[in-house]
Amino acid sequence: MYVPLPARRTEAPFYAYPAHLVGEIEGLPRAPGVYLFHARDQPVPLYIGKSIDIRGRVLAHLRTPREARLLRQADRITHLRTAGDLGAQLLEASLIKKLQPIHNKKLRSVRQMFALRLHRGRVSVVAVQGRGFAAPDDLHGLFGSRAAATQRLLEIADENRLCQAVLGLERRARGRPCFRASIDRCAGACCGRESEAEHDLRLAAALADLRLRAWPWPGRVALVERGPDMVQYHVLRDWHYLGSVEHPGQAAALPDVAGAFDADGYRLMRGPLLDERREVVPISS
Repeated sequence: MYVPLPARRTEAPFYAYPAHLVGEIEGLPRAPGVYLFHARDQPVPLYIGKSIDIRGRVLAHLRTPREARLLRQADRITHLRTAGDLGAQLLEASLIKKLQPIHNKKLRSVRQMFALRLHRGRVSVVAVQGRGFAAPDDLHGLFGSRAAATQRLLEIADENRLCQAVLGLERRARGRPCFRASIDRCAGACCGRESEAEHDLRLAAALADLRLRAWPWPGRVALVERGPDMVQYHVLRDWHYLGSVEHPGQAAALPDVAGAFDADGYRLMRGPLLDERREVVPISS
């Protein structure tokens, strides 16, 4: 006898626009910026996001049941405009760290980061959060864990036939070649087939693209971002984002951000700041 299967539960109700937010969603701009979901009687936002199209991104939260539930928890939505995507990224990261929203996890807290330190031909894995960062020319890469940094160093050694024993990644008996040299995966710095000076030069070249850059200005600068209807000056110092203003003369009023090296800020800002096509304006103290 045929027994029909029970009807599958539908998630359709989650895809309906929350009635209490319809007016606020319709009032959101089709422009870059940051948006915040707030819950009634909740001291911190539920969620902070960014987009080059604020209204379109908020509506996109209705596309999956999980995101739709988040939107339905919101009592109201606020937003902050920016001139473009870079300003939205900087503002989002800053607000998440400051306000600690409930559903943002990636940037909520300052994470311990690691780098490869090159010193006299030897490489070690060091923590960079909390480290003075005035002259980081001996540091390379940013990694979320010590294991990830070590794994990248192993990959670099494989790609460039570097000696893992010389790098300190492998033990070997004195006077004997390392295992990888015996299978021609190491160029032989461990057994005299190449000098350690040659090995050190190849190591430095292999790490060059990962080298962390020291702050290249004596003080604050403003990175200019021009949008279709507004211009912003993103004020930065020592890889810290201090805030955005509409005119360079307003930058002096922004307080400095005290603290250690900001790995997330460095990753966001290094490319744009060192891009010769970008407009960077020195800010007098």
